[in-house]
Amino acid sequence: MKKKQQIADPSKDIPLGLKLKKDWSKYKSLYLLFVPILIYYIVFQYGSMFGLIIAFENYKPRLGFFKSPFVGLTHFKNFINDYYFKRTLMNTIRISVTNLIFSFPCPIILAIFISELRSKTYSKAVQTITYIPHFVSIVVVTSIVMDLTARNGAITQFLAKFGFEPVTMLNETKYFLPIYIISGIWQNIGWNSIVYLAALLSIDAQLYEAARIDGAGKLRQLWSITLPSLLPTIIIMLILQVGKMFNVGYEKIILMYNPMTYEVADVINSYVYREGLLNLNYSYAAAVGMFNSIVSFILVWTTNKISNKLTGSGLW
Repeated sequence: MKKKQQIADPSKDIPLGLKLKKDWSKYKSLYLLFVPILIYYIVFQYGSMFGLIIAFENYKPRLGFFKSPFVGLTHFKNFINDYYFKRTLMNTIRISVTNLIFSFPCPIILAIFISELRSKTYSKAVQTITYIPHFVSIVVVTSIVMDLTARNGAITQFLAKFGFEPVTMLNETKYFLPIYIISGIWQNIGWNSIVYLAALLSIDAQLYEAARIDGAGKLRQLWSITLPSLLPTIIIMLILQVGKMFNVGYEKIILMYNPMTYEVADVINSYVYREGLLNLNYSYAAAVGMFNSIVSFILVWTTNKISNKLTGSGLW
């Protein structure tokens, strides 16, 4: 049999410089729109990485980056041997894993429910109502939560009718995690469902029609069409969520916790905040933050590798 002739790609013979010149002339406006974003990432994301050098120094502001004494891995060793290492690490893992288990499926379920609504008006109303909390400042959200869970707050008084003791709930270690998780779901469920709604809209309607003809009910359609179609999106979002596990929402934790709940609420990032900004221990805080980032990178890389092996899809 004759081998098929491969059609040569004429674009391969064009020099790279000429390709870029043509692309620039064609998409000049898009490149110009991209410039501010590029500058932002260079200055605030990559440029600031130079400051990680202080994690290996006994940094003194008056001496600067280059004259501060070099101490190597001393700060990393000190953190691992620190009294607070086990507490902050275990709290970070516990809060992150619990948040992942309870919060991650909620936007998926909400997106499926919204897609099943027949009334467009009702569907838009539900979306708007669930999106609004995302745009409320975390400071305002925390203040609302504190008021509702105070000794005389609405939630505390409601629970008191069912036999619970009326206490300031955020001063109790047993209530901190449930309050953190539930308030987080309320604030982000609508916004996080957008990506799943977009994925649902891309599913071919003929698949559902064929399934109905074959006698498949709603649950069967959900299991055989909806979830498999959402799987690539779910995997990508899961990988991103796992990567953020050790960067658990410390801003909210810092606003919510107090010395009475440090035992269950203190995480690595809140510890970095206290050491770096309150105690002015810059080098030690930088080392702890770098440790956190390295663990987060390992989690993303591992999750992506497992995903590629099991499902064939991932971030890269």
